[in-house]
Amino acid sequence: MNDAKLYALIRAPRVSEKTARLQEVSNQYAFEVSTDATKADIKTAVEKLFDVKVESVNVLNVKGKQKAFRNRNGRRGDWRKAYVKLADGQSIDVMNAKA
Repeated sequence: MNDAKLYALIRAPRVSEKTARLQEVSNQYAFEVSTDATKADIKTAVEKLFDVKVESVNVLNVKGKQKAFRNRNGRRGDWRKAYVKLADGQSIDVMNAKA
């Protein structure tokens, strides 16, 4: 897999209070990924981009919200989120991540 495909697959790390807690408690990291990404693709992409060992990947689809803008109803796009569990002793610095 080339670098362009890896960066297209892993779009951005998701940083929030919940994900920070997951990092501390269970060594899991959350990423926004491509909608057609598979668990195997995500695992290889994270391992190659961040040089870590991935134990497991959980993926979920997030539905876009209904929003109103100037009396018109619209809808935000759907997206896909991946929770990646790393092996013991491994870590990713998501604040300085390149993905």
